[in-house]
This record gives sequence, structure tokens and C-alpha cells, in this order.
Amino acid sequence: MTETGLALLSQNYSKALGDFLVKFDENARLQAYELGRQALAEGVGLLDLVTIHHLALGSFIGHNHGRISKIWLSRAGEFLSECLSPFEMSQRGYREANQSLRRMNEVLQEKNDEISRANRELEAFSYSVAHDLRAPLRSIDGFSRILLRDNADQLDESGREYLGLVRESAQRMGHLLEDMLNLARYSRAEMHFEPVDLATVAREVMGRVRQEQPERRLEFSVPATLPARGDPVLLAAVLENLLGNAWKYSRPREVARIELGWSPEQGAYFVRDNGVGFDMAYAGKLFKVFQRLHSVAQFEGTGVGLAIVERIVERHGGRVWADAKVDQGCTFYFTLTDSRTQASQAVPSMNPGR
Repeated sequence: MTETGLALLSQNYSKALGDFLVKFDENARLQAYELGRQALAEGVGLLDLVTIHHLALGSFIGHNHGRISKIWLSRAGEFLSECLSPFEMSQRGYREANQSLRRMNEVLQEKNDEISRANRELEAFSYSVAHDLRAPLRSIDGFSRILLRDNADQLDESGREYLGLVRESAQRMGHLLEDMLNLARYSRAEMHFEPVDLATVAREVMGRVRQEQPERRLEFSVPATLPARGDPVLLAAVLENLLGNAWKYSRPREVARIELGWSPEQGAYFVRDNGVGFDMAYAGKLFKVFQRLHSVAQFEGTGVGLAIVERIVERHGGRVWADAKVDQGCTFYFTLTDSRTQASQAVPSMNPGR
């Protein structure tokens, strides 16, 4: 409240207090409440209002030549009580609202605990199922391979083809189960935060990735250093999936161009490729488990890798997103806790990979 407004409130208060002490009627009582409501609405504090009351009462006593009766003092106390009632009601409202919020938070915490328990049970179940299914799948694949090796001459072309499909399906299911186990493992693994040079990790990852297709040509750009802070094992898994995808989806290109770096504009690390890209209309499916934007016939995979990336990035307090165009490549961005602080230390020069 401005000084002018405070002076006007004091003037009105003095007049209303005098009327109440003399007349002691209901209108004067209502006026006291209205003054308190006005003071509360305009930000006048309790101490200010008590000071105004003290000055008004002193002024009233002065106008009455210093004479004051016990009944006037009693009425003055009543008047102040009426003025303070809006403050009391407001405080009561705050208390009730806080109590309600506290109860709601307790209920919400209970629900969160239930959801956390359910998620842990689901993860444990998924891990158990995936783990237990690997052995029979290996048996199916192994015995099919032996059958093809030792008894191929007793099978016609269709029989050999069918057994080949059995092996292919068993192997794909094995890869799928392995990815499910990884998703559960990365979701539950204890994290150890420490400085990590993403550039060094990326060069190691691309070295392993290229071994599967050494005949392909690659231009790999990466800074000399790219500092980050996080769990080194989990961040390596992020780069394995993002760089592995970039390598896979740039397969139709004569030269695969893959880049890892830091984008000041986005405030994020990025992995960019010149691959087949995708339609951004389907970007919402990218990080969902088992969702794929390309058929298995075009590009192998289980549709779990990007879900792993998102889970790890979220555990690091960041987020991940993509920008792409069909047949014009794709860029994945991701942030981590304190990404800007860490990446600002990066050397901007880019060194081509092997």
C-alpha cells in the first residue's frame, strides 16, 4: 500500500473507531471488519494495523481531554478484534489448505510407492522371464543348426528353408530378450557419477561397431574432447545405441557420415548422420519399447535401443529428442545434469575418426 493509501486507511480507522466507541452499533462493527478486509487485501501487515489502532485510540483519548473509561477500552479491544478477523479467517484458510495439501501429498506418496513397487515387480518379472527363456531358445537354435549340418541331405529344399527360418526366429528372439535384460539392467543399476570424456568413449564404440562391416566407408567427426559427468557404463550404452543406429541407418550411403558434438543452440550433445532419416510425424514412437519406424526386412533391430537411451538419459536428469527428414539423415540430441557446464570445456576442433 502507498503512503497516501496508508494515511487514508488511518483516517478512516480513526473515524470508525470513534463511532464504535460512542455508538457501539452493528454498522460500526461491520465497518471495523471492512477496514480489516481492506488492509488484508492491500498488503497491510498485522503490526501496521495494530499501530494504526494504537494511534487512533490515542487520538480519540486526546479529543476527550485524556479521559478514558474501562468500557471504552473494552470496546476498543472488540473493534481491533473485528478488524483482525479477516486476517484470522485468512490464516485459518491457509492452515486448512495446508492440511488438505499435506493429506493429498501423503496419498500421492502412497500411490507413488505403490507404483514404484509395481514397477520393481514388473522389472523383476521381465528380467526373470527374459533370463529363463534364453536357454530354451539357445537349444532350439543349436539343435536346428546340428540338424541342418548333419541331416541336410535328408531334407528337401523346403525343409532346409523352414529350419533356417526357425534358427533366424530363435536368434531374433534371443536378441530381443537380451535387449529386454539390458533395459531392466540399465533401469535398476546403481549409478556412479564421475567425469566422462564422451569423445574417447565414442571413438572406442565406433571402433567396435565398424568391425562388423569393415568394408564400409566412414567419415566420423568428433571433438578432441567432449566432457560430461555421469555414470561411465551407462553413458557408454547411450553412445553404443545412438552411434550404432547412425551406422546402421546410413548403410545405403556410399560414405557414412557420423558426427558427435555439442550444440550451443540446443544446449545439448548430439549424434548426427546422413542416413535414411524418418518422418517426424512418427517421432512420438521413437523411444517406446518395441516400436520401429523401419521394417526388420530393411534394417535389423528389436526396437529397444532408443528406449534404453531415454531411460539412461532420464536417470541422468536430462532428456533426449530427435530431428530428422526422410532420406536426409537424423540428429539425436540429449542433455545431462550440468550439460552446459561440462560441455563448455570441450575443445571445438573436430578430429575425423578412422
